[in-house]
Amino acid sequence: MEKAELLSTIEVPKKFTDVLYLTNQQQIPSDIKRLLKQKKISFSVRPIDKFFQIRERLDLIGTVIIDTVGLEVSQQGYLSRIIETLEMNNIGVILLNERMEMPVKSFSVSPAKSSFSMANTLDSVSIDEIWVRLSLNLAYRKKSSEFAVKPAMPPKQIQRIYNNKLAEQLSMTSALVDNLSEQFRLAGLVQQDFLPTKLPSTDKIKWATTFLPAEWVSGDIYDVVRVDEEHIGFYVADVVGHGIPAALLTIFLKQALVMRETTGTNYRVFSPAEVMKNLNTHMAAQKLSGYQFATCCYCLLNTKTLQLTYARAGHPYPILIRPQQEPQQLEIRGSLLGIFGKVQYIDQTIQLQPGDKLLLYSDGAESVIGSIDYPSGFKFSEEFYKIKDLPVVEMMDKFNTLAQGQKIDPAEVDDITAVAVEVH
Repeated sequence: MEKAELLSTIEVPKKFTDVLYLTNQQQIPSDIKRLLKQKKISFSVRPIDKFFQIRERLDLIGTVIIDTVGLEVSQQGYLSRIIETLEMNNIGVILLNERMEMPVKSFSVSPAKSSFSMANTLDSVSIDEIWVRLSLNLAYRKKSSEFAVKPAMPPKQIQRIYNNKLAEQLSMTSALVDNLSEQFRLAGLVQQDFLPTKLPSTDKIKWATTFLPAEWVSGDIYDVVRVDEEHIGFYVADVVGHGIPAALLTIFLKQALVMRETTGTNYRVFSPAEVMKNLNTHMAAQKLSGYQFATCCYCLLNTKTLQLTYARAGHPYPILIRPQQEPQQLEIRGSLLGIFGKVQYIDQTIQLQPGDKLLLYSDGAESVIGSIDYPSGFKFSEEFYKIKDLPVVEMMDKFNTLAQGQKIDPAEVDDITAVAVEVH
């Protein structure tokens, strides 16, 4: 590998750059560097932890390579936000995980003693396969950018000839838009059919939820299920991005998240750690295109003992709300779903008390609940403080009103989902 100078002061891009190479190391693989120079591809190397300092000029980036060799578990949430931001800006991502001690002959550069592992697989790929993905990403990016900034316009001298044709095309376009809107509306209804129609509230335990898609369909999904007579399982999951691709994956998550196994007349309730591990295994096995991944927080409540066991996969921490106490994030480690194949998850157990509330939510709700305030940590919003001590149904009604009343830049709008439970 050759040393690549990483800038200590991050400069905002001033001209179009074909490849932005984000890395948590001080070097770029020499074979990738040779490939880019040989193909006359412009590139820039930046530390991965400085990405959000240049996100305002992503319009000047063609595609992104993220080199995450040796990425710490604590950094995976930050990585997910980078990938989601790039997806929202229609920028293709190539994620490199490992260097494999498996030589692969290259037709682009001289053969190397090792090859790469991409996305969530340990299968080695050659530099040529990386070049193919780079080429496709750049071709799509440049074509879409050119279409966006250079719309074809007929010359003025023949404008009249095209007037009737243009009117006809506009009419057809309007009909197509109406049809697509109806299809999206129906897709949203189908997705909502996968949500629980009735929550298992009792005199002892009350439930309330919020589900606000950013578009017709959502990249979030939740469920509250009575696993057996003593246990209720509930979760919120969030797929990267939103819209149709994310919504399709939520249906897969709904089917793949299994809370217990049955053998004959016997059954065993899975622990939250097992639920997360099995879900990650199923998702990683799909080898999804587009580097799609998800986050999730799953909880198992014993309705008799009021013991709550929980596990998470890259998701916002669940929040415990106790009367006359500060809200508390229940911090626990857990890797993203669908990126790393073999991952072990852990779970933790707390004892709930009468008056306690627990809140699960997707990251789209952080604008209502609070955000990380460096370096002091997570800071709850004033609006959340005003509603946290209300009865759970009233609290979620207020939460819903706050979420819908926010003034947010259209580019920043995200799906908002939350599940809350209160013990009496």
